[in-house]
Amino acid sequence: MIEITNVSMDFEKNKGDKENFTALDDISLTIPEGCIYGFLGSNGAGKSTLMRMMCGVYRTDKGSIKIDGEEVYDNPAAKGKIFFVNDETIQYASYTLKDLKKYYAAYYDEFSEEVFDRLTKKLGLPENKRMSQFSKGMKRQAVVIAALACRTKYLMLDEAFDGLDPAMRKIIKTMIVDELIDRDATLIVSSHNITEINELCDRAMLIHQGHLIFADEIDDIRSGFCKIQLAYADRIPDEQELRDLGIEVMELSTLGSVAQIIAKGEQEEIMRKLKAQKPVILELVPLTLEEIFIYELEVRGYGTDILKEDK
Repeated sequence: MIEITNVSMDFEKNKGDKENFTALDDISLTIPEGCIYGFLGSNGAGKSTLMRMMCGVYRTDKGSIKIDGEEVYDNPAAKGKIFFVNDETIQYASYTLKDLKKYYAAYYDEFSEEVFDRLTKKLGLPENKRMSQFSKGMKRQAVVIAALACRTKYLMLDEAFDGLDPAMRKIIKTMIVDELIDRDATLIVSSHNITEINELCDRAMLIHQGHLIFADEIDDIRSGFCKIQLAYADRIPDEQELRDLGIEVMELSTLGSVAQIIAKGEQEEIMRKLKAQKPVILELVPLTLEEIFIYELEVRGYGTDILKEDK
């Protein structure tokens, strides 16, 4: 597994400044072997920084990151277990696919030319054309092929599906999952496409301004929130009334006499409290991972200043 324990990381705001910017603040997270783990977060939340620390590019200021019990930073053996596909491909501009294959075969003992050649043929990528002449989507495909051919125990993808059309996104995701399932490898993927994370991953975490908001199995994350439609015969529900019942309200909106509530907590407990008030309408409505993402950030003030300015 990957164990991230009390990790913090500061950067200089500007070169020479004494004041630092906290990119990550006391992050603790465990990524079990064989799972598909989604990294969610607002822009600049610290997802990419954490990924770079997980593969040993950055040293932690505080805390530790271990892969299978070994510290990853400055540890070639631990680094050899993980492949990181970042959101940039400029470093491969002068490479052909043959160059890319030769480069990674020299560094990864488990590199499979058979996997590389088979996936290259499957996607129809040109072997002798420089990657500077590839489209953005083709560059992504090429680097993912290299990552899968390295056959590492852990694979990290930072916005790796960016630049792919919908059909190719599906093909690449299926290809990745098929290759990793065959050897029970672990996939960690960050994406701003929350629907994609929901479909692909069995676990997810949310990070905002360097702080971990939640990390759990996706089904358990959903069970900790609920959306409810509620109406009484003699009054319109208000937020204070609901809070007095011990319900943590994240958002309340009304349409006529019917209220729609987003609440945080166990569904059964919340429904029990509301049923005791004898409402005329009480209905659970499916809540998506994207809605949870939005509401968790809204209660922390993300984007509220911009919305106020627009009004």
